[in-house]
Amino acid sequence: MRLSDLEINPSTLKLEIDIMDKEGSFAVVVCDGKAKVAELPPHGETNIVTHQGKVKRIRWNEGEEF
Repeated sequence: MRLSDLEINPSTLKLEIDIMDKEGSFAVVVCDGKAKVAELPPHGETNIVTHQGKVKRIRWNEGEEF
């Protein structure tokens, strides 16, 4: 799965990410007190779909140059 949960510290309500631990490009999505990290493809599009101000799904459309 391309989405991974990130922990938000409940006492400080802060999100800390070690970017040196991650490889490649990624996006952090936060909604309703939950945070997730999504790996981005080397070639393609990543769409974040929202409904009524909330994240519903993330879609990947990958391709490669011919």
